[in-house]
Amino acid sequence: MPAYRRSRFPFAQCGGFTLLEVLVALALLSVALVAILQLFSANLRGIAISEDLAKAVMKAESAMREVLDDEDIAEKSSSDTTPDGYRIDVAITNAEDARTQNLSLKLLQIRLTVHWKDGVKERALTLKTVKAIPKKI
Repeated sequence: MPAYRRSRFPFAQCGGFTLLEVLVALALLSVALVAILQLFSANLRGIAISEDLAKAVMKAESAMREVLDDEDIAEKSSSDTTPDGYRIDVAITNAEDARTQNLSLKLLQIRLTVHWKDGVKERALTLKTVKAIPKKI
């Protein structure tokens, strides 16, 4: 082979990617990775919120069961704070007084609200029910 035909770069004749093609591929890969990471972080936030909500539901159901199991239930309002930061408000009021005045039972409406902080937001969950008790004469 003549000397003028020899290249200073022996791999110049081989096929490969240009710098522009590599940069475009890296840009597309980084866009895809950013999108995947955003979806992942959104899922983590959703899991944290659902975990807090599940805890609040368990606390609300437990507190409601305590109120319903109380033999001396009467009209009252109360508020209690748990050690892990949940505030439970209970309001017991007469319900349907006019419709039950001729009956031997009384209806009490129970409204239980659980409040908790989710970062800087305050969240709340409310449970309502009615309990029939005998009228005291």
